[in-house]
Amino acid sequence: MRTARLELGRLGISFLLLAALAACHKEKPPPPAKPTVGAITLKGQAVPITTTLPGRITAFRVAEVRPQVSGVIQKRLFVEGQQVRPDQQLYQIDPAPYAASVATAQATVAHAEAELASAKATYDRYVPLVQAQAVSRQDLDTATASLRQAEADVASGQASLKTATINLAYTRVASPIGGHSGRSSVTEGALVTANQSDSLVTVTQLDPIYVDVTQPSATLNRFRRELASGQMVKAGADAVRVTLVLEDGSHYDQPGTLQFSEVTVDQGTGSVTLRAVFANDRGMLLPGMFVQEIIEEGLRQNGLLVPQRGVTHDAKGQAVAFVVGPDGKVAQRKIKTEQAVGNDWLVSDGLAAGDRVILDGMQKVKPGMEVDVTEAKEDIGDERPKGGASAPDSKP
Repeated sequence: MRTARLELGRLGISFLLLAALAACHKEKPPPPAKPTVGAITLKGQAVPITTTLPGRITAFRVAEVRPQVSGVIQKRLFVEGQQVRPDQQLYQIDPAPYAASVATAQATVAHAEAELASAKATYDRYVPLVQAQAVSRQDLDTATASLRQAEADVASGQASLKTATINLAYTRVASPIGGHSGRSSVTEGALVTANQSDSLVTVTQLDPIYVDVTQPSATLNRFRRELASGQMVKAGADAVRVTLVLEDGSHYDQPGTLQFSEVTVDQGTGSVTLRAVFANDRGMLLPGMFVQEIIEEGLRQNGLLVPQRGVTHDAKGQAVAFVVGPDGKVAQRKIKTEQAVGNDWLVSDGLAAGDRVILDGMQKVKPGMEVDVTEAKEDIGDERPKGGASAPDSKP
């Protein structure tokens, strides 16, 4: 009986030893898998720098045609909405009263000239007679005064004749500029008055044409510095080459020039109006249209472009990007962006060529974490090689 108990004790001890040995040899659980992220490797490249500004088209010149003499409109000599030439006659005001004034002035001049001839003959006759004491000095003085009076009458008559001739010419209402004619406000038989407030018709010159953009004065100063340093594509003295995007998104095929002269800062807003000139021989640009004006600021060598989805912000609002280091660990970098270029940000500080920036899976990582890296796909429609730029104010 005692022997059986000893055997059972030995068996229990052996079982416990075997259980403990099995627990020691049990496999440890595998470490958690590293997250996989998508990243791109930054490369320096030449980036064209452009600025896109909203603008409005305004006419190059606008002439409101008004009558300079009063009278009845006899004829309208143009077709509304058609092009008119400089000095082309638009209306004919009844010239009869003004032709009569010209005739009256001509008669007055003829009478004054006859009086002048008589006074001149009397004066010429009295001069030798005074020397011979045949007539008195007083008679010569009277003859001299009469001569001068006759000369003044001739001059006055000629001035009246010139005025009457000008008024007669004003009955022919002409266009001061060439351009597109508007709607006529009068028809034949209408009575018009000299220098009336209502214009007869408006003529608008559309070729060339202006595009006005309003920007802060700081932007103007930056443009001037870039123009002086040779960064901008010059188009003459104090002017730079610009292109245009129309309301439907299409590009206007003729470049223009942006003028930096005669700029005044608005004291209330601190902004300036920059004016560009574009050729408009086909009449595609019309006053009042909204357009986008693209200014070519130059070429940035070795520029770094980071897709916008790879840039986030920290708690302070600072733009940051997650970078995978050579050891496979994630690091957070504070970066400085200059402007949007297509679907990318142009980065000027915080990153360097060769850095691997995380685009996909940023929500799964934190600084110091080891990750597996795959090549990220670019955004559809990404224009990184071309570098089309937006306004410099559109920073993250």
